[in-house]
Amino acid sequence: MPKAGVRVYAHRGASRELPENTMPAFRRALELGADALETDLHATADGVLVTSHDPDGARIFGVARRIADCRWRDVREWGVPSLEEVVRAFPGVPINVDLKVDVAALAVETLRRLGAEEQVTLASFQSATLRRVRALGYRGPTSLGRSEVARLVSLPAAVQRGPFAPPGRVAQLPLSLAQPWVIRRCHALGLRVDYWTVNEPALAVSLAALGADGIMTDDPGAIVSALRSA
Repeated sequence: MPKAGVRVYAHRGASRELPENTMPAFRRALELGADALETDLHATADGVLVTSHDPDGARIFGVARRIADCRWRDVREWGVPSLEEVVRAFPGVPINVDLKVDVAALAVETLRRLGAEEQVTLASFQSATLRRVRALGYRGPTSLGRSEVARLVSLPAAVQRGPFAPPGRVAQLPLSLAQPWVIRRCHALGLRVDYWTVNEPALAVSLAALGADGIMTDDPGAIVSALRSA
């Protein structure tokens, strides 16, 4: 892993080279040296989770149909893989999944059946979605939602040393929170700290020097190269 353990997440795979969130994009990202994959989830009409950022196939595949209105066999023909296919194809590779819709129960059920809970971090901007994931007994890592991050960074340092316990294991933060004190606070609470979305090599090196644990990028090749040579 480059730069003393800084994890490089390929945001939607090698999305600058190949159609995002597809198997070729994921494979290419790992060839470029990415340590982990980042993807998004939507559910088909027959309850199969697929890796797509958009709710439809228009932008990436030229198919103006909503995933939620299509059966899995149809969506698969567009070139969209299922979450199960991705997990099985890349055993041991950390995967960060952004729940774009509230498919919490289906995600937990699928990952539990695959024995992949520790492999997959479930993330969402919506704290309510993450609370549901945790309430369902998900044993793998979860991120902090937007309101949970806001609480974390607004609480006084004295409170942080007290009984406060973060609800997730990972703080996935925007670059506006790339501050040494934020990273120190997260680490003091046992949280790993990932930043998104970082496509400038010099910025990635700076974040690593600040103590970031992970970097999400659309350009894994450039970021890995910069971190390895820093």
